[in-house]
Amino acid sequence: MCIGQQEHVRKRSRLAIQKARPLVILIVVVAPDPLTIKATIMIVRGCALFAARASLRGVSAIPDETPAKPSEAASPGSRVGLLYGFGAYLSWGFVPLYFHAISTVSPWVILCHRVVWAGLFLALIVSARQEWSFIWPVVRRPRCLLQLALGAILIAINWLVFIYSVNTNQVLQASLGYFINPLFSIALGVIFLRERLRGWQWLAVAIAAAAVANLALRGDRFPWISISLAASFGFYGLVRKKIDINSLHGLLVETAILLPLSAAFLASSPAARTSSSTLALLSLSGIVTAVPLLMFGAAVRRLPLSTMGFLQYIGPTLQFLVAIGLFHEALDRAKLASFVLCWIGIAVYVLDSILTRTPCPIADKPE
Repeated sequence: MCIGQQEHVRKRSRLAIQKARPLVILIVVVAPDPLTIKATIMIVRGCALFAARASLRGVSAIPDETPAKPSEAASPGSRVGLLYGFGAYLSWGFVPLYFHAISTVSPWVILCHRVVWAGLFLALIVSARQEWSFIWPVVRRPRCLLQLALGAILIAINWLVFIYSVNTNQVLQASLGYFINPLFSIALGVIFLRERLRGWQWLAVAIAAAAVANLALRGDRFPWISISLAASFGFYGLVRKKIDINSLHGLLVETAILLPLSAAFLASSPAARTSSSTLALLSLSGIVTAVPLLMFGAAVRRLPLSTMGFLQYIGPTLQFLVAIGLFHEALDRAKLASFVLCWIGIAVYVLDSILTRTPCPIADKPE
């Protein structure tokens, strides 16, 4: 890194820290012990430096997320895009390991910490990238702000249910929910956006519905986790389709909307008191949330939608393997049958997309 680049990084990091001061003060008020203050300052400095270096490398140089054209698929940028895509979906696939490490903490407390730390880290990134000018025009429109508030509620539900699934050893249900999500989103498009489906697409949606019905009728419990995750994320994507804002900026506004309630809960609830080591792990939730989202945005800009449509199944596949291989969750016949039905439905839809050269829909992450 040359001297000019070093000065650029220092300038961007200082600007990011200045912009994040209000959030830092809020965190210090919520948890005023010396260790928390020291940890917060260290994390803010580290995140600001990371965001500044990322903007220098071009990971986040373009604020929109316009997919690459198919003709660009063989370019060097597309190979970099594949690395970003794999990185994003590998991170989301292994994210249950992080939440399992803090599973002794209440899901509500984890959710509130995730909102606070994600808001802080995203604010640092946007400050380092000098992209506030892209956000203000959106939040100044009441209709857009109302839609982002609805998105905030939906993403909070999605996060809470996912955290609960890890805390209660039901990651298999979460995995099934994220497998179903793309097909559920297709159904929402038919209902609310009047999109038309071909015959094979209808078959794929029907098979996914059969997978859920099978688990509901033959399983030991109603699959409310799978349905809640697919529904909350499906409606979240539907709401976000109507707002001209990228995933990173949108999530920043959504966490800012949720932040006052989250901070108030952490400040007032006895359940929010944790040890210093647990607090250190909880503070990483901002990085766990934002870094995969950065890689996802970089991948979307470099890869065609068809490629992203295939990559999106890496996440739930890894969650499935983590649940079976590491968490040792039981895979009975009812669950296995539902997963097989879901995989068949996905295969039918992907095959139809290949034959008709229509890209698979991708979820507006994150998890």
